[in-house]
Amino acid sequence: MSTDLKNNLGKYLRAVEREDVIITSNGRKIAKLTAYTEEYTADPALTNETVKEKAEAYSLFPREATFEEFLQLSEHGEDRYEYIDGVIYFLATPKTTHQQVLGELFGNFYNWFSGKKCRPLLAPYDITLKRNAENINIVQPDLMVICDLEDKLNEKDSYMGVPSLLVEILSESSRGKDAVKKLDLYMSTGVKEYWIVNPFNREVTLFLFENNDVLKNATYKNNETVSSYIFEGLKVDLKDIF
Repeated sequence: MSTDLKNNLGKYLRAVEREDVIITSNGRKIAKLTAYTEEYTADPALTNETVKEKAEAYSLFPREATFEEFLQLSEHGEDRYEYIDGVIYFLATPKTTHQQVLGELFGNFYNWFSGKKCRPLLAPYDITLKRNAENINIVQPDLMVICDLEDKLNEKDSYMGVPSLLVEILSESSRGKDAVKKLDLYMSTGVKEYWIVNPFNREVTLFLFENNDVLKNATYKNNETVSSYIFEGLKVDLKDIF
């Protein structure tokens, strides 16, 4: 048993982050490995190294957690996270292509919305979306259009409304989350329009939501021009962003 534990210690340590590990000998349970945890507090004695170690644990894989645990992690760490349906997701640093596409899109949005009520904003910026009173989610879309910013700011200067339009640019680490989990979340929480920008095959897919369902959708590719469903006149030429 001791040899197996020594040879596979790394595997056991990774496993114990998800659940307790029971150690047996000759079919008899003799020990239990349990993850060591510390509660986050506002204690100034809490070191940056402690916060860093816990943040690194979350960056390894999506991890189930309570909303309070997510808030403690995001408030005390320097990295970025999202919280969707009870799971924390670490946000990796964007690559060059991602940022170039984002910059082109934001420039287009900024010019078109100049002088209008609605405003485009960039990540990092927390958006709180609620499926119900118990299911609270916090995401950081790459680009968003907000039409009620001043009306929905709380005392902490945080926006607590629902953006009209959200844009996510796919990356290797976010494809499944953006195309499935976020699509369902946005559709279910009052977002009107969702753009999924795929820089790998140079496509943009638009979804128009109504009554918690997809009313319309369209995919643009090659040198086509993307046209917003809800903002008449808002257009983006794919040749300009890819």
